[in-house]
Amino acid sequence: MNDTTSPVRARRSTGAIALEFLGSMNLAITLLVVIAIASVIGTVLQQNEPYTNYVMKFGPFWFEVFKALGLFDIYGAAWFLILLGFLLISTSICVWRNTPHILRDMRHYRVDVQEKSLRSFHLKAEWDTPCDRSDTAARAAALLSARGYRVRQRAQDEHVTVAAMQGAVGRLGYILSHASIVVICLGGLIDGNPPLKWQELRGEVRAETRDIPAGEVPAESTLSTDNLSFRGSISIPEGGTSSVVFLQLRDGYLVQELPFTIELEQFRVEHYPTGMPKSFESDLVIHDDDLKEPLRQTIKVNHPLIYKGYSIYQSSFGDGGSSLSMRAWSLDLPHQEPLELNSNVNRFLRLTTTRGERTLEFTDFKLYNIFPLDENDTSGKKFRNYGPSIVFKVRNPAGEALEYVNYMLPVELEGRPFFMSGMRATPSEEYRYLYLPADAAGTPQRFMALLAAAHDVKRVRSTIETQLGDMVGTDAASKEVRSTMIESITRLVALFVEQGIDGVVKHAEASVPAEQRQEAINSYVNVLQGVLGALYVDMLRSEGVDVAQGVSDADSQFFDDALNTLSMLGAYGSPFYLQLSAFEHIEASGLQIARSPGKDIVYLGCAMLMVGIFMMFYMHQRRVWIYLTPRDGGTNVLFAGSGHRNRMEFEREFHALQAELEQAVPRRAAAD
Repeated sequence: MNDTTSPVRARRSTGAIALEFLGSMNLAITLLVVIAIASVIGTVLQQNEPYTNYVMKFGPFWFEVFKALGLFDIYGAAWFLILLGFLLISTSICVWRNTPHILRDMRHYRVDVQEKSLRSFHLKAEWDTPCDRSDTAARAAALLSARGYRVRQRAQDEHVTVAAMQGAVGRLGYILSHASIVVICLGGLIDGNPPLKWQELRGEVRAETRDIPAGEVPAESTLSTDNLSFRGSISIPEGGTSSVVFLQLRDGYLVQELPFTIELEQFRVEHYPTGMPKSFESDLVIHDDDLKEPLRQTIKVNHPLIYKGYSIYQSSFGDGGSSLSMRAWSLDLPHQEPLELNSNVNRFLRLTTTRGERTLEFTDFKLYNIFPLDENDTSGKKFRNYGPSIVFKVRNPAGEALEYVNYMLPVELEGRPFFMSGMRATPSEEYRYLYLPADAAGTPQRFMALLAAAHDVKRVRSTIETQLGDMVGTDAASKEVRSTMIESITRLVALFVEQGIDGVVKHAEASVPAEQRQEAINSYVNVLQGVLGALYVDMLRSEGVDVAQGVSDADSQFFDDALNTLSMLGAYGSPFYLQLSAFEHIEASGLQIARSPGKDIVYLGCAMLMVGIFMMFYMHQRRVWIYLTPRDGGTNVLFAGSGHRNRMEFEREFHALQAELEQAVPRRAAAD
């Protein structure tokens, strides 16, 4: 017999232990703490951003650590959903085990309480009354009922017990507060989309990492309208439509199909004087076969459109593919006319340059660029609008790219107009600016003419020969020296034009002893100023400027600015300067679209939690007993009570009840 029953007992014992562990308070609290910490991390750490953003922010080492822990998508991480599942199970077991006991306790008045137990209570009082037991019980019951207590009494041979209870419904707060955690976890699991996680685990769903049109995304990276829950984003230009939304997934994305089409009729944005957006809103049109006519609604921040369980939020804005007209001024062949280009934001062009093929990728257009003024500015204004700008990348065949931001209009700096062009190698760097001086007509034409003259070897050589004049003799040795000087200065000018001042410094470092290097560099600079200055004066003459009386201060300042710009061209990195000449601005609205069937369940759980906490803290269960026994022709009254919470308040109430009860059933007069 023992052999046949022992396995059953062992299995029951194991099941009971497991059930007790899953329903234990220690496990539930541990899970709650871990989930709370994870939620804090998920709130502080921006979720579901492209992996490149995290690499730049944390570095390769910590990126891999955080990636392994799933911190970039905490609420969708498998371990987080497993914790939610265990918390749901643990709390459900706790509710299942304790609810019957609480409900029974709410209905049980405990009229069978023992006199010995009542005498052990902290709050108790005892006196004798001349009234008989029945009359005393009736008066006590009436008093307690008037004070809002529910009363039950039981008469036995030797005593009568009057049991009263108030606030028993407050015990439901324990059930509601625990059940609310079950409901919240259930809603969280639904929005966590375990079926999608299971599909990912089985390889049925894979993130797309290529930058391709939505229509070309393969089926394994496309989710149907049956997908349980999601949160994604889409950018729609004015007049454009979309029936899909993009979901960020680790280092790629998924395309989520929508059962309707969203059209952006118009986008509006207002700015503060600082240039920060004040408000922005979108006029949307929903096209759906289930609608008799399209649904039109304006959305703005915190005022979404909700349709068929899909919430459409206004989250951002940007460029929607503005049309751009540009002039590409060659920096290697400046004598050529600028190349006229036309493109759009988010598109690219391929150009053949003197340095090989280059790809122009237009990434953004900004109509306003408002920056705070320098502290030394005396105009009285705090901000200045630098006007429209374009952001683009110049990529070489090896895939390496430099990012540029070019401003359309000349910007006044120290009272002089300049075309600003910023360059950086990585998004984490600050822009390094090149300032091209603008001529009187507001164009870079004069600077490009000077650059073309500096590139013209014959013209440079002729200028050098004129400057040398009769500085050397006419004998054969002197002619050889003269020829050598002309060749050296010509190469120096070419080096300066191609590599800027950095190239001149490197040449000095490689060919001149260290103790003579600075003196040599100063000599080089003086020679360059002389040659380029002569070219500039010739250029002014060709423009019809009278230089017989010397160069004006304005023209002289322009030359100094141009010389500074020439010295920086070597580090500019692009074979051309791109000037924005015209544009057609197209706005785009950034929408965030979410389907969260578990959201309402979570809201229900939160409401249950608030109600439960309110009931626990403000609806206290209180019990009192009046134990009546006959004594010397009268009745002995034993009055006792207990309260679950706020004992000081209940103690005051108990003494008030005692006073009223002593008035209703007065004490027996003391014998003389």
